[in-house]
Amino acid sequence: MWLTPLHRAVASRSEEAVQVLIKHSADVNARDKNWQTPLHVAAANKAVKCAEVIIPLLSSVNVSDRGGRTALHHAALNGHVEMVNLLLAKGANINAFDKKDRRALHWAAYMGHLDVVALLINHGAEVTCKDKKGYTPLHAAASNGQISVVKHLLNLGVEIDEINIYGNTALHLACYNGQDAVVNELTDYGANVNQPNNSGFTPLHFAAASTHGALCLELLVNNGADVNIQSKDGKSPLHMTAVHGRFTRSQTLIQNGGEIDCVDKDGNTPLHVAARYGHELLINTLITSGADTAKCGIHSMFPLHLAALNAHSDCCRKLLSSGFEIDTPDKFGRTCLHAAAAGGNVECIKLLQSSGADFHKKDKCGRTPLHYAAANCHFHCIETLVTTGANVNETDDWGRTALHYAAASDMDRKSKTILGNTHENSEELERARELKEKEAALCLEFLLQNDANPCIRDKEGYNSVHYAAAYGHRQCLELLLERTNNGFEDSDSGATKSPLHLAAYNGHHQALEVLLQSLVDLDIRDEKGRTALDLAAFKGHTECVEALINQGASIFVKDNVTKRTPLHASVINGHTLCLRLLLEIAENPEAIDVKDAKGQTPLMLAVAYGHIDAVSLLLEKEANVDAVDLMGCTALHRGIMTGHEECVQMLLEQEVSILCKDSRGRTPLHYAAARGHATWLSELLQMALSEEDCSFKDNQGYTPLHWACYNGNENCIEVLLEQKCFRKFIGNPFTPLHCAIINDHENCASLLLGAIDSSIVNCRDDKGRTPLHAAAFADHVECLQLLLRHSAEVNAADNSGKTALMMAAENGQEGAVDVLVNSAQADLTVKDKDLNTPLHLASSKGHEKCALLILDKIQDESLINAKNNALQTPLHVAARNGLKVVVEELLAKGACVLAVDENGIGTSSPCLFLRSHTPALACAPNKDVADCLALILATMMPFSPSSTMTAVNFVCFKKDNLSRTTLSNLGSMVSLCSNNVGSEDGYNENDSDSETF
Repeated sequence: MWLTPLHRAVASRSEEAVQVLIKHSADVNARDKNWQTPLHVAAANKAVKCAEVIIPLLSSVNVSDRGGRTALHHAALNGHVEMVNLLLAKGANINAFDKKDRRALHWAAYMGHLDVVALLINHGAEVTCKDKKGYTPLHAAASNGQISVVKHLLNLGVEIDEINIYGNTALHLACYNGQDAVVNELTDYGANVNQPNNSGFTPLHFAAASTHGALCLELLVNNGADVNIQSKDGKSPLHMTAVHGRFTRSQTLIQNGGEIDCVDKDGNTPLHVAARYGHELLINTLITSGADTAKCGIHSMFPLHLAALNAHSDCCRKLLSSGFEIDTPDKFGRTCLHAAAAGGNVECIKLLQSSGADFHKKDKCGRTPLHYAAANCHFHCIETLVTTGANVNETDDWGRTALHYAAASDMDRKSKTILGNTHENSEELERARELKEKEAALCLEFLLQNDANPCIRDKEGYNSVHYAAAYGHRQCLELLLERTNNGFEDSDSGATKSPLHLAAYNGHHQALEVLLQSLVDLDIRDEKGRTALDLAAFKGHTECVEALINQGASIFVKDNVTKRTPLHASVINGHTLCLRLLLEIAENPEAIDVKDAKGQTPLMLAVAYGHIDAVSLLLEKEANVDAVDLMGCTALHRGIMTGHEECVQMLLEQEVSILCKDSRGRTPLHYAAARGHATWLSELLQMALSEEDCSFKDNQGYTPLHWACYNGNENCIEVLLEQKCFRKFIGNPFTPLHCAIINDHENCASLLLGAIDSSIVNCRDDKGRTPLHAAAFADHVECLQLLLRHSAEVNAADNSGKTALMMAAENGQEGAVDVLVNSAQADLTVKDKDLNTPLHLASSKGHEKCALLILDKIQDESLINAKNNALQTPLHVAARNGLKVVVEELLAKGACVLAVDENGIGTSSPCLFLRSHTPALACAPNKDVADCLALILATMMPFSPSSTMTAVNFVCFKKDNLSRTTLSNLGSMVSLCSNNVGSEDGYNENDSDSETF
């Protein structure tokens, strides 16, 4: 208890002992195991004199214990008025709350200490205070029947219908706890008797259900409570009486107008509920009052269904009435006899049969009452049904007989549902399982004795042996195998799995042992080629694995799909015990390195899935650490890819090959750099550099530095740059700097530029592109600015003649264009191999904003009218792509409207308008349309050199009208048009670089 002498002295109220202890330096702040100080103990034990001695030595009287309660809480709880006065006088916080937010007033009200309640309120205690669940002092007093406190609080004018977080008022709590005196007081003060809580329950619902609520119910009814009010799930007060069998209260409700056949949201009446819980007297009351026994409830079941299902024979007898159609089914086709068979009360079955119930009736799945009795292992029900003529070999819609259901009865699940699946209940569960096993065997034996055919197979090809194996019924299996003469290995059965597979997969080792005694072929395969040993190893059923191994099952059989053995299966889920058993019988040392369809060994799978114990065991058995799969990957490759640290460390301790390359030429170093494993990379690098032939390039020439930069792994870059061999770019000309820039890893690029010679800023890939091209292509503005600060050549052109500005303009990267044009002052006159300027390229792809940014810096009219290889000016290109604002800007800057592209045959020809394309005609969707427009214009306005401008203006000003008339019939042709301009169709730009970065 950790009590000090001072605690004990205070508890005994010995002032002298307290003074002596304090004189000898006793700790007044000492705490017991509940964190209570001597002051807490004094307050609880009314040791006022002791408290007077202790308090002056304390820094605060508001110290809380483990539950958050102060000394004032303890004094109030125990009703010590003098102690409360003392504490308040010494500065105790009157509204201090414990860990549940309860004040001293809550405790005083709950315990009924009226003097303390009055004292606290007079000293300013908050009367309407609430704890964490919303309970007020009125709730506390009402729930515990403290009538004097309730009256006092009501006289103070507290809110009588205040609710807690569940929506319950003080009246709800009083009714729930059967506090009739409090109920009377609250109703007299005008409490709302029909106030619903969050679930829709009124105080009357609580009074109807509670153990001591009979008087409360009468008081509520007499004060006008609605007897037919329903909760959110549709339950009336009469339903609540039916749940707990309060038949006297049910009479009161009925006499006051309670609706007898009121239904809840499931369609159940009070009679259904009473039948479900077996309240015979209440059923009698309801029937006498006119309740409809044929009313359909949940799933269209009658009250008789529910009484029979729950094995209440006396209730069944009450519910049977003349004229009642006993074989009426519910929505699933189940009659009352089906329900009785499932419930297991043979008296119910006999009663129903004597009333004319037909045991041949089937539900919607074709199951008879015998199927239900067998599935639930109700021996006496089975006996009664079979004796009266039920067909033991009747099949349901799935082809299953009663024997199938008896063999498959899942007693483990039922026992766990009832007892719970905890360690404390394990012995009880085992006893229950054994008892149910005997019951199942008894049922199955009876069916067999009455000519049940154990060889009948369901529609999937499974017979009763399969079902018994799947559910682990050892005794049932023994009986069935005896009847079938062990003949269950029929290859033509149509079943995809044998009984052996089913028992092994579900871990039923006892059933498995029974089957093994009757089997010749232990390596029989399922539809995927898996053996029983494979399935047991995969699921980690050690006892099953051991049983199969002891009988000689092979560990080398591969399945048909993945070509994996039981060794592979055991490591996938990390079942080390199973793996150990398998390895112990592996006589061939090569068995440990057996490969699946992908060339993966058990070690590779164990590492990939991060099963440390399995990896350790395989290494202990000398598994080949350098074995490669079909992709050329070793276990080390897999471990680094998946990031399982301990597995990788164990492999490194085995002197695994560091520079082993996969089919793409990548070593573990590449993967470590790509995945950001800097620690591993450092260790691998030290080991690799000690070898003579250390090539760091993969099949594409990429080094670990490339991969670290590409994925933005700064820690790995720092590790690599510590080595001299990585401080110069080797391998693929698409350098690490390109890799960092293309993925916007500015910090990585900065690391490279700081560690290596600044000339790398202008390094080129095999297409002649610099990192600046990459930044412009991807619109990574920060990277672009970083490169420019490091003196990147802004006008460097690639193999196709494109600068970074051209690449940004062509791809519509406005941020990059803005920086290059305005900050870097890129050359706007430079042309690519097809003589396209940046303005051509921006306009050709419809990037209006980029074109305008470039145009804003162009004043030279010759640049405005610059022509590419197709003799197209920017005006041609912009007009063709419908860039209205760009066209306006070009015209304002002096763009020539008479310039003709490569389709022109000379300015002196009178047929110029018929064969040449001016910027105006470039607006046409294709060459043919442009020619047609030219013909129309030539007819309307005969050509003359002096009239050219007029014709052009006509085309421009009538463009909208033209598109609505002439072009309206060219819909199909327009849809085939390209937005590109240049020479192939008259409007395609001559751009040889069609690849993206």
